[in-house]
Amino acid sequence: MSEAEQKPAEDPKEENKAGEEKPKEEESTATFEPVVKLDEVEVTSGEEDEEVVIDVRSKLFIYGETLLDKGTGKKTWRERGIGQAKILRHREHQRLRLLMRQEKTMKVIANHAIDPRIKLEPNAGSDRSWVWSAFDFAEGELVETVFALRFADSDIANDFKENFTESQKEMEKLLAGEDNPGEDEGAAADEAAEALSGLTTDEKAE
Repeated sequence: MSEAEQKPAEDPKEENKAGEEKPKEEESTATFEPVVKLDEVEVTSGEEDEEVVIDVRSKLFIYGETLLDKGTGKKTWRERGIGQAKILRHREHQRLRLLMRQEKTMKVIANHAIDPRIKLEPNAGSDRSWVWSAFDFAEGELVETVFALRFADSDIANDFKENFTESQKEMEKLLAGEDNPGEDEGAAADEAAEALSGLTTDEKAE
């Protein structure tokens, strides 16, 4: 058998493949519109009309019945959350309140007026914690609550108490002025009281 006969015949398909150029890859320019369009919503915190007197990170505890002990009269200390404890002053009527939100979730865990009658007492065995009682509005209704607030160190704790006490003095003067109407016959006091009644925290921020 000759050499030409032994050589296998070339496949015509292979020849065509060798001569073909690879198609150029084209970049897609297709755009896709979302099925549902969401409008931007302005989120408010309820603190826009207030200025910060003090803002410190701390851990909040409350003294009371747990859900399991509801109605039994058995009360214990339990942690309500960690966050920034703020004393806020309203720019218009100058009323002051304590507001604290749980960090990350921003849930309100303490919200009460700085009542001049409140007494901050040192927590037993600690120089960086204060205990007091107040009518809290964190859950949307006034509830008498016993709080304990613990700070990183005694210096921060003392600074908080100093600001709290000064805020109480401011509130005492405001309340004294409301009890003694001036030329407007108490109209300004009524306006301030009305503003305070609407001073709630907007939960949309959560």
